[in-house]
Amino acid sequence: MRLAPLGLAVLALLAAGSPLGSAAARGPGQPVIVELFTAEGCSACPPADALLDRLAREQPVAGAEIVALELHVDYFDSGGTVDPFAQASFGARQAEYLRAFGKRGAYTPQLVVDGQREIAGSREREAQDAVAEAARGQRAKVQIARSGDRLAVTVDGLAELGGSDALDLMLAVTEEGLSSHALGGESNGRAGVHGPVVRELRKVSTVSGSGGRAPVQVKDVAVNVDASWRRENVRAVAFVQRPRTLEIVGAAVVSME
Repeated sequence: MRLAPLGLAVLALLAAGSPLGSAAARGPGQPVIVELFTAEGCSACPPADALLDRLAREQPVAGAEIVALELHVDYFDSGGTVDPFAQASFGARQAEYLRAFGKRGAYTPQLVVDGQREIAGSREREAQDAVAEAARGQRAKVQIARSGDRLAVTVDGLAELGGSDALDLMLAVTEEGLSSHALGGESNGRAGVHGPVVRELRKVSTVSGSGGRAPVQVKDVAVNVDASWRRENVRAVAFVQRPRTLEIVGAAVVSME
């Protein structure tokens, strides 16, 4: 049987270990939450924003599904510079991580992988290593069933994780395909690409595995999709986080298109 030129080209790519071949062989992996604390007014942030975008699109870590959350802090908003994606609650979340990690002083860009490890935002090799390590850990299984703009979230395997403390079920709503053009601040008007930008982040429930091994389900979780957002680029991310250590132990993603 003779192969068409396109077929030969595909075989050559697979044999060479190209991204096409590695992606096909990798298959679905464990979801790992990668949070980037950034700001449009930060001169060091555009390379980290681009890195997060690349990690989300290329999924370079075998055994892991990188779930990227780009959170814009508002403490760069001064002197006429306003980050349209910034929220005060994101700076507060970063402060919680800093306390958990024993760090003094906030900085950007900062990556946090599954709430367990923090890395300077542009260190790609360290970020990939942290994602690989997180994916190997024991995880709860999170599943999302969507009906319109309402979700039912099921969490299984909490009892096997150990501990009797209740955990937070969090919901993040992200939009992909956004770009920036800072009007001032350290970035001095430079344009840049963003990873999946967090439009909303909130706690929706408390879950616990202490009641037994049965799955826990949280129903009728509303997802607020603003009319100005491109729905085809909007995703809902549900994840389970320990409130004291901030370790994330399970996650799932659904498109809102």
